[in-house]
Amino acid sequence: MAERFAPGQRVRVRVLDAAGHTRAPHYVRGHAGTVVAVHGHHRLPDDVVAGAADPRVEAVYAVRFAAASLWGSGEHSVTVNLWDSYLSGAESSHV
Repeated sequence: MAERFAPGQRVRVRVLDAAGHTRAPHYVRGHAGTVVAVHGHHRLPDDVVAGAADPRVEAVYAVRFAAASLWGSGEHSVTVNLWDSYLSGAESSHV
């Protein structure tokens, strides 16, 4: 199972309107960040809490966002672990 993204690559968090559980925080949806690490492949929590018999297994990425891009100010950054299906390439207009 290969990863779609590598450390250093820019990604954009999809704008999800999840009916149930999701691990993609609202404050990063639609924003672009940089992959800083790949944490292997893990079951998608959205499927697990929904009771899926065979939850999808996806790559999990640590994605860093500049605080200023999220909130309009701040010199720090925020890193969030995000599953593959939450992401698209940063150049993509499909979020």
